[in-house]
Amino acid sequence: MDLNSLFQIGPFQTSFLELFAVFFGLLCVWNMKKESALVFPFGIINVGTYVYIFFAAGIYANAAINGFFLLMSVYGWYNWTRTDNNKKTIRITQCSQLELFLYSLAIIVFFVIIWIVLEHHTSSEVPVLDAATTSVYILAQWLLSQKKIEHWILWISADVVMIGLCAWEGLYFTSFQYFVFTIIAILGFLEWRVKLIK
Repeated sequence: MDLNSLFQIGPFQTSFLELFAVFFGLLCVWNMKKESALVFPFGIINVGTYVYIFFAAGIYANAAINGFFLLMSVYGWYNWTRTDNNKKTIRITQCSQLELFLYSLAIIVFFVIIWIVLEHHTSSEVPVLDAATTSVYILAQWLLSQKKIEHWILWISADVVMIGLCAWEGLYFTSFQYFVFTIIAILGFLEWRVKLIK
């Protein structure tokens, strides 16, 4: 069976590979909401598949960022499951004002670099949106690995853009996945905020 072969579900075309990636993406984000370390193995399968899918669709920066997600998922898995001398794992925390400033600056720097590369060295038809979502996702993944609650805000903002971007590229089920991601991320933010306050 060719995992790349297209077929119809209602009015939408998809492939088994896209549905496979969507399934593991939803498992990943659901486990992120629950603060379960299973977020990382499911995430590794999801992002590894999307490296290929996004590259084939010409969304090059998001293909590259999924490669970065794969590496960061390995690190996050380690960081979430390691224990300190008291046998405790890391807790949900909030960024300081300085961290918020530095992370915002990092997003701007990443955006400019990625946009220049996409604009001048690829055939991307959406360099600004691709660069913007990618730069936000870089920081979101880093903050997730550190259990910083602000990662949810970054995921939500970029996922909203990805809903439209993936639909534009004909990746309708991936677009739907990002819609569901947005809903779960909002719920995840609310759930983590309760845990942070306790």
